Amino acid sequence: MEISKNLFNAGLGAVQAGQRRIDQAATDIVGSSLRRGEQPQAEAADLTSSLVALDVGKFEAQAGAKVIEAADAALGTLIDTHA
Repeated sequence: MEISKNLFNAGLGAVQAGQRRIDQAATDIVGSSLRRGEQPQAEAADLTSSLVALDVGKFEAQAGAKVIEAADAALGTLIDTHA
């Protein structure tokens, strides 16, 4: 049962980290759209890196969700086996 608990915690941590990354990228995107007068290339580079970070956060959260699903399935199997 300890393995399942650790998997749940790892999955939850990944989902939370992904959500933090998404929040930060969204804040950066909004901030870059509000700033005016910067060099267009620097602004485009910032926007590009923020959009990439947004996708990374999405995939990180999805991976965490898959880990949680796997832990749930493992726990169900353990319960079925011991019942």
